[in-house]
Amino acid sequence: MKVSAETAAMAEAPSPPKGRAVTVCICTHDRTHYLRSCLDSLRRQTVGPQGFSIVVVDSCSGPEASAEIARLVATMPNATMVRVDTLGISLARNAGARAATGDYVAYIDDDAQAAADWVEQIMQVVADAPARPAVLGGRALPVWEAPLPAWWPDKLIGVLTITEWEGRGEYRTKEVPEGIGPYGANFIVEREALLAMGGFIEDLGRRGNMLLSDEDVHLAWALQDSGRSTRHDARIVVHHSIQAQRLTPKWLLNRLYWQGASTVATRRLLGHQEEVWRELPRRLAVALLFAPAALIPASSSLALGLRWRLAYALGYIRMAVWQPADMPARS
Repeated sequence: MKVSAETAAMAEAPSPPKGRAVTVCICTHDRTHYLRSCLDSLRRQTVGPQGFSIVVVDSCSGPEASAEIARLVATMPNATMVRVDTLGISLARNAGARAATGDYVAYIDDDAQAAADWVEQIMQVVADAPARPAVLGGRALPVWEAPLPAWWPDKLIGVLTITEWEGRGEYRTKEVPEGIGPYGANFIVEREALLAMGGFIEDLGRRGNMLLSDEDVHLAWALQDSGRSTRHDARIVVHHSIQAQRLTPKWLLNRLYWQGASTVATRRLLGHQEEVWRELPRRLAVALLFAPAALIPASSSLALGLRWRLAYALGYIRMAVWQPADMPARS
């Protein structure tokens, strides 16, 4: 596993008191307008500021945004700020975990708002669980910044980081529907287990405009494969802003391309190389059959059902056959 040598510099803000069961971690890059709303939702938590701590990770923001982040953090009595100077969501989340003091680190995206009882429900779900969970996920309900286009495929709502299933149970079992997994927008992990795994793998996860993903899924499945419990519980709710610029055919195709690549990388890291090869012939067939669809302009919604499958297949094939040098082949 690649471990960054990045040093997290602590900003001049008071450290959160020790002994709280949950530390909320928000990673942000040049998005102070979203961060402000996220922090406002944390001010309204039913457990009060004494019931949890907050770590805000400034992930390589520019000078003006960084100063505003520090100002916002200073208004929260239970918050502290960490800065990392290399861009990457996994690196930022790891810096947040190292700075956290709670038994659990509750990750929420900067463009999400926590339900008023979010922290309270996290603690309740931990108490109710049949075995101490290493990972918890919950609902991420959409806050639409623009209407969902009519052409958007129903089965691809999840790529917008939306989870609306109202049940509970262990991931990757019959208790939870297939396709339901944890999302980083609402991702709670036992800090000790996270650090023992070496943190989120920094070869996965968003870096700037590159939509590589599944660092959260990789961590959850690795912990589950080691015998730990990973659960979904609908009582744990955040409201996730769906940005208008994502509701375009071009963004969707790019997202699916990188999802194909992410699937291969995650399987390899989990030691499931045979799954990569088993699925590869099907992805090659899709790429050959649907290749003419690549001639359609990226901004068009024409034949999108063919094109998103082609995009996923191309990302899958690229990672399976022509793996970039900076991507790991194994865990």
